[in-house]
Amino acid sequence: MIRAIFEQVELTWRLLRDPRVPALTKAIPIGALIYVLSPFDLIPDFILGLGQIDDIGLLLASIRLFESASPEDVVREHKDDMKRKNSETV
Repeated sequence: MIRAIFEQVELTWRLLRDPRVPALTKAIPIGALIYVLSPFDLIPDFILGLGQIDDIGLLLASIRLFESASPEDVVREHKDDMKRKNSETV
């Protein structure tokens, strides 16, 4: 599970840097990150556990939405490249 999270973060990073992904699409994870880092929260962070879970959930949902909103061929290309690099290191 941890490996899947790291792979998703790597894919997100690659897509953010890819010029073929529209800027408006790139605003999805960037906006979520700004929300998480901002002092304003729907569920305050001082409510232990619950305040942090909503932030993590929002980040994960935004990453998934970002991937699905990105051009399918670009996502596939990056995933294939990541698989190829992982198989070379094993």
